[in-house]
Amino acid sequence: MDDIGEWVLVRRAAEKDRWSPSSMDAPESSKPLKVTFKAPAKHWTDAIPIGNGRLGAMVWGGVASEILQLNEDTLWTGTPGNYTNPNAPDALLEVRKLVDNDKFVEATAAAVKLSGNPSDVYQLLGDIKLEFDDSHLKYTEGSYQRELDLETATARIKYSVDDVEFLREHFISNPDQVIVTKISASKPGSLSFTVSLDSKLHHHAQVNGKNQIRMQSDCPGKRIPPKVNANENPKGIQFYAVLDLQISERGAINVLEEKKLKVEGSDWAILFLVASSSFDGPFINPSDSKKDTISESLNTLKKLGAFSYSDLYARHLDDYQNLFHRVTLQLSKSSKSAFGEQLTNNKELISSVSDLSLSRSGNETVSTADRVKSFQTDEDPSFVELLFQYGRYLLISCSRPGTQVANLQGIWNKDTEPAWDGAPHLNINLQMNYWPSLPCNLQECQEPLFDYISSLSINGSKTAKVNYETSGWVAHQVSDIWTKTSPDRGEAVWALWPMGGAWLCTHLWEHYAYTLDKDFLKNKAYPLLEGCVLFLLDWLIEGRGNYLATNPSTSPEHMFTAPNGKPASVSYSATMDIAIIKEVFSEIVSAAEVLGKEEDPLIKKVREAQLKLPPTRIARDGSIMEWAQDFEDPDVHHRHLSHLFGLYPGHTITVEKNPDLCKAADYTLYKRGEEGPGWSTTWKILLWACLHNSEHAYHMVKHLINLVDPVREADFEGGLYSNLFTAHPPFQIDGNFGFTAAVAEMLVQSSLTDLYLLPAIPRDKWANGCVKGLKARGGVTVNISWKEGDLHEVGLWSKEENSMKRLHYRGKTVLTRLSAGIVHTFNTELKCVHKYSL
Repeated sequence: MDDIGEWVLVRRAAEKDRWSPSSMDAPESSKPLKVTFKAPAKHWTDAIPIGNGRLGAMVWGGVASEILQLNEDTLWTGTPGNYTNPNAPDALLEVRKLVDNDKFVEATAAAVKLSGNPSDVYQLLGDIKLEFDDSHLKYTEGSYQRELDLETATARIKYSVDDVEFLREHFISNPDQVIVTKISASKPGSLSFTVSLDSKLHHHAQVNGKNQIRMQSDCPGKRIPPKVNANENPKGIQFYAVLDLQISERGAINVLEEKKLKVEGSDWAILFLVASSSFDGPFINPSDSKKDTISESLNTLKKLGAFSYSDLYARHLDDYQNLFHRVTLQLSKSSKSAFGEQLTNNKELISSVSDLSLSRSGNETVSTADRVKSFQTDEDPSFVELLFQYGRYLLISCSRPGTQVANLQGIWNKDTEPAWDGAPHLNINLQMNYWPSLPCNLQECQEPLFDYISSLSINGSKTAKVNYETSGWVAHQVSDIWTKTSPDRGEAVWALWPMGGAWLCTHLWEHYAYTLDKDFLKNKAYPLLEGCVLFLLDWLIEGRGNYLATNPSTSPEHMFTAPNGKPASVSYSATMDIAIIKEVFSEIVSAAEVLGKEEDPLIKKVREAQLKLPPTRIARDGSIMEWAQDFEDPDVHHRHLSHLFGLYPGHTITVEKNPDLCKAADYTLYKRGEEGPGWSTTWKILLWACLHNSEHAYHMVKHLINLVDPVREADFEGGLYSNLFTAHPPFQIDGNFGFTAAVAEMLVQSSLTDLYLLPAIPRDKWANGCVKGLKARGGVTVNISWKEGDLHEVGLWSKEENSMKRLHYRGKTVLTRLSAGIVHTFNTELKCVHKYSL
């Protein structure tokens, strides 16, 4: 393991390289895809996130003292729970009767009886602490550089002390399941430091031999209060971590206090951190787990010995870049815009040209935080590229096949009591985490979501049977690693929302729509959809006006003013309920047609129920009604946009088919306003994009790009931290993923039969551009180039399916046939001008 020579880049042929636009001027070179900093982190949201799906670290980049805060995605409080309430059926009857009698305030109070217990809490692993000698306090400030390179998923810190340059490089390998840090000095024998392992959790760390530190720890077996009906001291999830230290032949390692390792006079050092936990699935109690965390960790470490350092890095790059390099995006301003001002204002011309030069100079001395600050004036398109790709980077880094789902913070967490428990929230946040996975060509990263839905369906069938006396399965607003499916604790406005599982099921059909994977549809998606639909059919009851109704019903986290002037949240048939049910019913019917099940009794019941679902209604003021009645809204700027589900991510409201509803949706967005958390802002971008309103979509893009000061983050709504994490505040990762999905939606929209090209790009702001490798429904890969706001060329291919597609661009529609395995290039008139084989 002493090979630290030049790293070898081993690359597969990238999907993005299969098509290039012809006869188009080479686009101006974009800035490197790097998140850069001028100084060490002062706050957690200044640190650099790295991860491999299961393991994560936040790299602070301190000089004399460095810290890597570590995470492992299975470290949670608690044990498997009982997610049923035998008293719920009586409470349900009481609430339904109150709603039927229009006693919405009383129903809201009574609905608390349907609430359950809180979720468990995401935990942390610990810290790697590095202490350098006092000379590092006198480093040359101008020499300091810290960056996250998205192309290689590598964090780097570089600085100089006198005439010695120090370099630290960090990455987390997915194929080898290890956190790797390399520290080197330009002058032989100049590297000396002390390393230790620590954790905020109860733990024991000790040096083993001469070059290892081993740490054993456990998560609390129950969450912090409030937690009811918990055992006093149940055994929680155990974990084990090993830090292995290798140095050059020159130098020595000494043991300090049996807990620290001190390196002296080395040329370089390599640190490997491996970890494993006793978590063995959501249904096995940690006390019954057969997993041997010590053997797993040591075996992982042993396997690393077969590879040189260069090999490990090459394996990391090959794995990561196979995903990341599938999509490229280049955006630039008009080459004409600056010069168009010449005759009227030379000063503006000079300023414009200067800004354009700076924005494309590739000058890495400008920190990313400075770029966020300047975006309101320079509107640098290359920053949009960076933030778009950063979302893809984060998804690759926190969700891989075999890992847990990306939680409220992905995998990154520094606290034993994180905001909102770090738990997956099923009323927007978990779903938004996976919105970019399909259009942005990262379908493998969605696999943990499908595993999670499968586990939810098991617990959810018990909740449905006991709580609601229905068949099928249900999940509510918040869950955890134990796949909790019962309502949350507390008020009905957030706790009583049994549509979480149904919303998640829409991702199952979408996966088929993008991939056309019939085996997945048959073996994974359909059984889960079937169970969900069984619940929905039983949950729907005969309501007013001969329509089927959901009762009780809430619009997530939003109160209304009841007719008696008092606040309430519980009524019947909230718009989002019905929109989700319409979506799921439509999807299972479509799935049944693909699988030859359209005559099954269940599908006949669904078709009958579809005819009795209430329509989406327009309120007196011209907006989409959020509830079944046109209640007064005491908070018109509320962060949730639940009643617009049918527009996005649903498909029941479209520009072509529902112009009246789209007009109402437009006014709904205007009425909701601009302010809101990061995730709300990005949802608004998506909704404006689906209305093909590029001006408002871009306005919300610009609204998001606002630097948040973590010292006074409570003064902000939304925005970006210096490391580009999106703010609620505090940090929630869903806004990052929402932004990436939103940019993709501005570039391409699709159904199984139709492709909409550049439906919502701001043609004056992103006048020139090229995107490669996006995915569309129907198994199509999409590549588009445009010049001065006009479509230049489109490259399309489908690997396995011959299909007919309608291409749409600025009111023009062309029907074309795509042959499997053939790249088709279309010109600005949507005429196919070139074909070649993949």
